[in-house]
Amino acid sequence: MPNATSGNAKIAYDDLNAEASGDPIVLVHGFASNRHEAWQRTGWYQAFEAKRRRVIALDNRGHGESTKFHDPADYDIAIMSEDVIAVMDEAGVTRADIMGYSMGGAISIHCVLANPDRFSNAIFGGIGKGFFDPSAERMDLGAAHEADDPNSLSDPLAKGFRLFAEQQGEDRKALAACARGPRKGMVLDDLTAMRLPVLVVAGQRDTLAGDPQLLADAIPGAKAVTLPGCDHMYAIPHPLYKAAVMDFLEGWLDV
Repeated sequence: MPNATSGNAKIAYDDLNAEASGDPIVLVHGFASNRHEAWQRTGWYQAFEAKRRRVIALDNRGHGESTKFHDPADYDIAIMSEDVIAVMDEAGVTRADIMGYSMGGAISIHCVLANPDRFSNAIFGGIGKGFFDPSAERMDLGAAHEADDPNSLSDPLAKGFRLFAEQQGEDRKALAACARGPRKGMVLDDLTAMRLPVLVVAGQRDTLAGDPQLLADAIPGAKAVTLPGCDHMYAIPHPLYKAAVMDFLEGWLDV
């Protein structure tokens, strides 16, 4: 397992199909997940292997096999986006496509805005306008991961994140700190600066993400796909998500 050094963190990652030609795709998972759960178990590794694409998939700091911190300051979204760039540099990747889901989608957006010359195409999954709505009511995922008993949680989505983290054997103190990490600095108007092809994908029942079309409307030329019947937790393995991504990367959504 290779690691990249990013500041005070070691970032674990997989580098698959390294002999493939063309731009790799970098995969950035969501909160409380890890690279294997988000991308390998759900079939994304296999899907890209079938397309002969090189895949770089990392564990975000605080997750999987990467360094765990218990201070929210270590989870500033700018720092987490720098981790992605550090992995690309360690893997010798100058330019890539990028796909992030949920928190990984927000990290990917920050990566593209801060490093526009490093990315060719971007897919932001499990994210919509709701992530940029300052008036939206937010789950307290920090408290959810500090609670002694997950059955005490009244918010079903927060409880779902907590149980999911326990199933993955994740460090709940690190996740609580990550949930409280600084997330300031991005507003919807910033996305007008993007000058690369973008696909936004979210489930029809994803109340956390919000409408993907409204987010796509803020990005010049971006396309949106809504996955019928999917909520936030069950969109990643959906075959229509994979089909939309492959069609986007191969140019079929432009037809």
